[in-house]
Amino acid sequence: MALYIGLMSGTSLDGVDGALAQFDDAAITTVAAAYVAFPPSLRAELMALQASGDNEIEREALAASQLAQHYAQCVAELLRQSGHTPADVRAVAAHGQTIRHRPELGYTRQTNHPALLAELCGVDVIADFRSRDVAAGGQGAPLVPAFHQAMFGKEGQARVVANIGGIANISVLKGDGRVTGFDTGPGNVLMDGWIMRHQRQEYDADGAWAATGKVIPELLAELLKEPYLALPAPKSTGRDLFHLDWLDARLAVHAPAAPEDVQRTLTEYTAVTLADAVKAHGGGADAVYICGGGAYNGVLMEALGQALGKQVMVASTQALGVAPNRVEALAFAWLGHRFSERLAGNLPAVTGAQGERVLGALYPR
Repeated sequence: MALYIGLMSGTSLDGVDGALAQFDDAAITTVAAAYVAFPPSLRAELMALQASGDNEIEREALAASQLAQHYAQCVAELLRQSGHTPADVRAVAAHGQTIRHRPELGYTRQTNHPALLAELCGVDVIADFRSRDVAAGGQGAPLVPAFHQAMFGKEGQARVVANIGGIANISVLKGDGRVTGFDTGPGNVLMDGWIMRHQRQEYDADGAWAATGKVIPELLAELLKEPYLALPAPKSTGRDLFHLDWLDARLAVHAPAAPEDVQRTLTEYTAVTLADAVKAHGGGADAVYICGGGAYNGVLMEALGQALGKQVMVASTQALGVAPNRVEALAFAWLGHRFSERLAGNLPAVTGAQGERVLGALYPR
């Protein structure tokens, strides 16, 4: 038996999800889960670091230190809930915060301060999971399909697991051990940015604002022209492509629209692009299980169900025994365990890397 903590802060930039997981042979059990929100100042700085700016090297270093402090808070909360001590935990696996993702140029950047985190927590820290896959010619993303197979795969049954965070991705579990997957396009990133601009809210809770609007077919058709959507897998994307400037350029060629109608159209855009990917690559799966924040958006879930059709069941990963907001943190706990055992964490069929690689770098306590 071994205990690992996984920490994940994703494209939505809202905070860090943590999971304390127990690994016992092939079994993975969630012992505790926690969430620590980012203060507005840190969220704003991490958002600003997505693009070039003045004094960005120093600003990134300072933001990384702040991030480590919040990661440490999450670790402390997991230990408090579970009654464990730092000595009980084999390692903390910390993803870091993606601020640039350019695998086509040979790099991906997850800002983090794992040395400080190890100092604060008194636990070994494993970090920098994506760069080895990129060095091996891969996209460095998505990394979760290997975990999805370990956690949710079922022999003889084809399933799709879709993570809808800031960016959406799918894992196609073919039922015979084979796995494929890729980033399908925007998840919540455009919806979050649009509601922040117009409502000063960080996200559209349950799609309530989108529900007051209607889909604009002409705008949806324009959004669907994005060349990324037609690229073959392996492929990955992020805020480097999908951001409000990207959206504004497409809105500029259309008649003015009510903000709530744009929000409803963006919700449909996420649903349609995800459904199109499942239809094209889902391998005949008759069930799609959703994790990430998008699983809590009722309007999005309904739109996805309609886009996929009645023959495909759409449910959250809760139906498989794992809450949607815990899956990614558990995935990085799993990757930390794989690192410690010197086992590969990537799937070349997903990322396009030249082969299987052990992912991560160790910062001893």
